[in-house]
Amino acid sequence: MRRPRRLDRLPEQYFMRLLARVQEAAAREGEPLVDLGRGNPDTPPPPHVIEALVASAREPVTRVHGYAPFAGLADLRVAIADRYASEYGVELDPEREVAVVPGTKTSLTELVLCLAEHGDTVLLPDPYYPDYPSGIALAGAELGLLTLDPDRGYAPRFDLAPRENVAAAFLNYPSNPTAAVAGDDTFVEAIAFAHETGATIIHDFAYGDLVFDGRKPQSFLAEPGAREVGVELFSMSKSYGMAGWRLGFVVGNAELVRRIELLQDHLFAGVFRPLQEAAVAALTGRQDSVDARRAAYEWRRDRAVAAVGGRCEGTFFVWFRLPDGLTVERLLDEHRVALAPGEGFGPGGAGHARLSLAVPDDVLLDGLARLAVALTSER
Repeated sequence: MRRPRRLDRLPEQYFMRLLARVQEAAAREGEPLVDLGRGNPDTPPPPHVIEALVASAREPVTRVHGYAPFAGLADLRVAIADRYASEYGVELDPEREVAVVPGTKTSLTELVLCLAEHGDTVLLPDPYYPDYPSGIALAGAELGLLTLDPDRGYAPRFDLAPRENVAAAFLNYPSNPTAAVAGDDTFVEAIAFAHETGATIIHDFAYGDLVFDGRKPQSFLAEPGAREVGVELFSMSKSYGMAGWRLGFVVGNAELVRRIELLQDHLFAGVFRPLQEAAVAALTGRQDSVDARRAAYEWRRDRAVAAVGGRCEGTFFVWFRLPDGLTVERLLDEHRVALAPGEGFGPGGAGHARLSLAVPDDVLLDGLARLAVALTSER
């Protein structure tokens, strides 16, 4: 059987490797393992969202259980546009500037396929989310690095970035893994870089609502000129606990939205209507669950930073430097605590670890107590 080279270009799936290592360690004898390595929301969606899903799914009509509109329900596109206006001060045309996608992870690959090909370069922030390189590999493009400067709050160093044949540049604030929020000039500099190089800016806003210490969410599209050069990804996973439902949006530049829809017309047959109707309920209903989710993560953040140090201005992760000689592998083997190793997030992650707050409070506190012992013994 012939095997196309594009499959061999794909990187090893980082999270599958991480999960396999944790499962192997958990199977060994010893005290129960505490897994603080994965970012899987531990709080379910609001009850009214689940009720909307169930009510829609119980309808015995073809309209519900047949193919949904490929471009998504009109009500859903209006709902995300209205939420962008009310929460982020961004006006969107729901017909031209909103694409419904089956999870934003899917759109990470779709966007690169819509923008780049062999000979092009796609820039990733370093450190970066490990699923970003996949689309670059499938497109046959080159991966370039956009350094994030820890001394400047993990702001991107556009002055050091490649400038030849750059098709796109990814940004991600609040950042996974660094848990930093965007600086005052970050989006302004990104737009200037796009105009200089012709690159499209892709802003991954998956953790947009999870910001702490009184901060307000910062949409890239709120910056004047942003939609002329880029798009933003909004996920239902983090704000509403709908990670397994696989539903999100690409919003902004109308031409790129049209390309996404064109590609999806050839790849998918729409998103199950009850999922979309439940998402409408989430976006248009009471938002107190989003506030409660943010408050719960902030409470956990405070305790995690007190135990291990590091940074967390947003997301549900804490990013911290390990003492010299202490590795994530040793923490797993000697203290039965799983973290995500910084090296998995690119060269800039070396010597760091990412700790997840997306676990029940008692599990987190158990893990933090073990980490405190480990870190004290090394310092």
